[in-house]
Amino acid sequence: MRGTNDDKTAPATPPTAADKRTFANDSNAFALDLYGQLTKTEKGNLFFSPYSISTALAMTYGGARGNTGAQMEKVLHFTLGQAHLHAVCGAFAQELNAAEKNGKARGFQLSVANRLFGQNGYHFLPAFVEATQVFYGAGLEQLDFSKKNAEASRQRINQWVEDKTQKKIKDLIPANAVDDALLVLTNAIYFKGDWASQFDKTLTKNEPFHLQAGNDVQAPTMTKTAHFKYMEEKGSFQALELPYKDNELSMLVFLPEHRDGLPQLEKTFLPDNLNRWLGNLAEQKIVVSLPKFKLTWGTVNLVPVFQALGLTDPFTNAADFSGMTQDPAGLVIGAIFHKAFVDVNEEGTEAAAATAVVMAPGSAPMQPKSFRADHPFLFLIRENTSGNILFIGRMIDPR
Repeated sequence: MRGTNDDKTAPATPPTAADKRTFANDSNAFALDLYGQLTKTEKGNLFFSPYSISTALAMTYGGARGNTGAQMEKVLHFTLGQAHLHAVCGAFAQELNAAEKNGKARGFQLSVANRLFGQNGYHFLPAFVEATQVFYGAGLEQLDFSKKNAEASRQRINQWVEDKTQKKIKDLIPANAVDDALLVLTNAIYFKGDWASQFDKTLTKNEPFHLQAGNDVQAPTMTKTAHFKYMEEKGSFQALELPYKDNELSMLVFLPEHRDGLPQLEKTFLPDNLNRWLGNLAEQKIVVSLPKFKLTWGTVNLVPVFQALGLTDPFTNAADFSGMTQDPAGLVIGAIFHKAFVDVNEEGTEAAAATAVVMAPGSAPMQPKSFRADHPFLFLIRENTSGNILFIGRMIDPR
């Protein structure tokens, strides 16, 4: 039963294993849709957290009704219905935030945080505020977004994001972006993990990286020979899994065979193909060469991207967020800001991202295979138990 037209949040039942699989499949379908849309306008390096964006919009969806809710369901691939989606999403966040698993300390840092920043004195429906608190741990902090005090409120939100991402995401919301806002729904995610098998720093040296334009640049390139999960499609690409310590999370690198092959690979990067490729990964001895790189992407307002994907009502007076407020003027989404950071080196990976939704009025061979990432490639970081993609991006130029 669809939940978009229900004013009350139904009691949630504990998520089942099937619920979690559905949630992961839905989340990944959205991740690849968004990646595909972004590649139409973004020409260089790209890195973002579909999980952060989806979570911030899931909180927003909690107040959506009517056609607004139906559009969000379609574009974001929310198939579990209102109340159940929030329960599953909340349970997954709790699992990510857990300091231990099976009584053992985790070998990585991973934290997810959510918060609502609402206009002081504005009345939000108690059921909406309670649901975001219960399922997302998103307390409501009251600020003043009037023009006189909006800058201080903007700085407060940006400071919260900076604190939750270990100072990796700064200035998420640009100047004047929350003037006269009524609600800002915010998600922040931070990850730092060491490789299960680290690269030897003494083997790192500058090597040519072949750009799509035809020229080469020098990039510090890490090298390691070990057993990794690997697959290839002859004449198309190679795929490699680089697990982090404890094997709960992994980076997957998809390397086109040719230096100009990334656009073609991106066209085939669809959920069914990805599931098939991951299912074909098999462990074998690989000689890996991977450039060290660090990049920050954003701040980007994703509203035009979502409009291109078919999500239109939430940004206009057609928006129905009557599950958030009984204000006759209603609410609309004024902006969706996202920013992300990643640092890949010999020890492992550090990554962070934040999203703010601003609501405004209105078979193994004998010899080792070679996996030489010396030209543009696509990569993602996923949680292995569920398969959820937490981060996704592409490396065009490692400088």
